[in-house]
Amino acid sequence: TRSRFLYYLFSLGTELGNELFYILFFPFCIWNLDAWLGRRLIIIWVWVMYLGQCTKDVIRWPRPASPPVVKLEVFYNSEYSMPSTHAMSGTAIPLALLLLSHGRWQYPLMFGLILAFCWCALVCCSRIYMGMHSILDVIAGFLYAILILIVFHPVVDLIDNFNLTYKYAPLIIISLHLALGIFSFTLDTWSTSRGDTAQILGCGAGVACGSHVNYVIGLKLDPPPDTLPLSLSSLTVAAFGRAILRLLIGVVVLLLMKVAMKKATIPLACKVFRIPAGDVRRARQRMEVELPYRYITYGTVGFSLMFVVPCLFHFIGLS
Repeated sequence: TRSRFLYYLFSLGTELGNELFYILFFPFCIWNLDAWLGRRLIIIWVWVMYLGQCTKDVIRWPRPASPPVVKLEVFYNSEYSMPSTHAMSGTAIPLALLLLSHGRWQYPLMFGLILAFCWCALVCCSRIYMGMHSILDVIAGFLYAILILIVFHPVVDLIDNFNLTYKYAPLIIISLHLALGIFSFTLDTWSTSRGDTAQILGCGAGVACGSHVNYVIGLKLDPPPDTLPLSLSSLTVAAFGRAILRLLIGVVVLLLMKVAMKKATIPLACKVFRIPAGDVRRARQRMEVELPYRYITYGTVGFSLMFVVPCLFHFIGLS
């Protein structure tokens, strides 16, 4: 059926697993709601997406054939299909949000469960509707995300405390994230999956390093313990206005940082590895260029999200 409503609804569902959503959702959470919660969500998201992408490249199932499937989205068509990383992200983020926020924030549990269910269902169904995944891909992604959550949710506090307090944490974080990206890819053909994974690992490393620097210099982003449990009832028009202003200014800074780093790192990587820089699109598909450019660019974005932008807010009186 050619329903415009369903098309826009499931396009929204697909966007809940794309970069535009992440660059709005995580910053909003960290700058305006609860940095403690935001950091832990990012730790879980990085592991879920990393393991999902690696599993795709091990199983190597192709996307559903078209025809009979009608593909309404082609951006990720070069990636393998099993499991659906959109379904994994669309399951892990709302469930982790519920697990981490319940008891810390005051809201009815039923509201949290309904929100998590609707979010998860919308993302999972959107991948089938868009023709990008089979039902089996989506079910596997859903179950895989739950399995990863069962393993990682109990240790997320330990990981966050390590990132904040351990003296050599930045060195270990950067080395680990780099190694994970370099040793996990043996692609027979180029796909968006390698770059996306490097992007996610870079972002995770940047956020963790930014958190560590905040801790060392005493820049406190977490709500004070005496304000717990937190409540949404204190939302005023002025507070909402400040939150939107923070999001607008902060996201503009992140996007400028991303553009600047991309402009600097691609030619630099081409020069270092002696790759012709005439055709940027082809050069970017080479592993020697793609991995450093994605790591450095998104590592800087993650670091800016956690440290540079909050410092800017502090400086201009918006914190």
